Amino acid sequence: MAPPGALLLDLTRLASRAGRTRTGVDRVERAWLDACLADPRPVFGLARSPVGFVLLDRAGLARFAAASDADDWGRPGPVASLFRRLDPPRRAAQGLMRNIAVARAARPGLAALLRRHLPAGALYLNTGHANLDDRVMRAVRAAGARIAVLVHDTIPLDLPAMARPGTVETFSAKLDVVARHADRVIATAQTTARAIAARLAERGRVPRIVVAPLGVTPARPETAALPPGFDPSIPYMVALGTIEPRKNHALLLDVWERLEPEAPRLLICGARGWNNREVFDRLDRGVAGVTEMPGLSDAAIAMLLARARALLFPSLAEGYGLPPLEALALGCPVICGDLAICRELLGDHAVYCDPADRYQWERAIRAHAAPPRLPPPRIAPPGWAAHVERALDGL
Repeated sequence: MAPPGALLLDLTRLASRAGRTRTGVDRVERAWLDACLADPRPVFGLARSPVGFVLLDRAGLARFAAASDADDWGRPGPVASLFRRLDPPRRAAQGLMRNIAVARAARPGLAALLRRHLPAGALYLNTGHANLDDRVMRAVRAAGARIAVLVHDTIPLDLPAMARPGTVETFSAKLDVVARHADRVIATAQTTARAIAARLAERGRVPRIVVAPLGVTPARPETAALPPGFDPSIPYMVALGTIEPRKNHALLLDVWERLEPEAPRLLICGARGWNNREVFDRLDRGVAGVTEMPGLSDAAIAMLLARARALLFPSLAEGYGLPPLEALALGCPVICGDLAICRELLGDHAVYCDPADRYQWERAIRAHAAPPRLPPPRIAPPGWAAHVERALDGL
C-alpha cells in the first residue's frame, strides 16, 4: 500500500480546550500537531465549529500551534457574533481559525471541501475522539482518504459508574463509528489494545490495531513557574491528574488523615472533575497536610516532580498514565496502583500497591517520607517520533 500522500489531523478537541489546562489527551493531540508540522508531505488540520468546518494548511497549523501553546488567541473580532454561546477563549479560538483557514464549509459541504483541497491518498488522523461521527467519516472517505483513529482506552465502558454523565453513551457511539469506518486503530499499549479489540469485536468489526507507546517529554523544571509563596524545599509528595473518582484521591485523603503533622505535604495538582462531591467537600473543609494546586504550568509540574519525595498514582484504571513515566524521567520515585497497564509501562521502576488497600499505601508512603530521598534510576521512555513512526508504520 502506498504511503499517505498527505496528512489531515483533526484539531477539534484541541481547539475546544482554549483557555483550559491541557489534559493528557490534549497533549497527545498537540504532539501529533508537531509531528505533522515536521512531516515533509502536505499537511492539513480540520476542526469543527458551531457553524461548520475549517481547514488549515501548514501555515495555518503553525499559527494554531503558537496560539495554543501561548493560550493567546487574539481578539475575537467581528466573527465572534457567530459563537456567542462559547466562553471568551473558545470564541477567540474559533475566530482565529476562521481567519487563518484555507477553506471553510457548512456541515453539509465537508465532503466537497475535502475533495477540493486534499491531495490524493491522504490519511485522516483522529487522536482526540472528537468528530467521530458517521457524517464526518463518510465525507473523509468520499475525499479518498484513509482513516486512522487513536483510541486511548475503553474506561467509560469498563467502569461506567465512574464516568461523567452521558459519557458512556457518547463513547459507545464513537466506538461504533470506529468499528464501521476506521482503516487503522492506534493503541498506546498492549493492555489497552486487548481491551479495544474486545470492545470492537462486540461491534462486529475489528480494524487493524497497532500499538504505539506514547512519547514522554517532560517540560524543563523551572522554579520561577511555581506559585508565589510556595517553598519547594519542604518535603512533599505529588498526586497529579483530574480530581475524579477513577483517580482515587479519597484513598490519599484517608492516608493523610492518619499521618503525623511532620509528614510530607500532599500536593494535589489537577482540576476538579466530576462525580466526586464527597472528595470536593473534604478538600473544602480542609485535610491537614493537603494542598490543592490546580492550573499549574507544565514547567511548574516538572519542578514539583523533580523535588518530590514521590509521585502518588492510586488510580483504579488507566488507559496509559503519562504522569508516572514523566516522574521517572525526572528522577522522581513512583508509588502507583497495581494495574496491568502500569506493570506493562513501568516494569520494576515503581512501587505497586493495591488501589483498594489504604494500609498498604500508608506503609509505602511512610517508607518514602523518611529522608534521604533515593531517586530511582532514570528511564528513557519513547519519544514522540517513535510513537508516530509506529502508529503510521505500514500505511
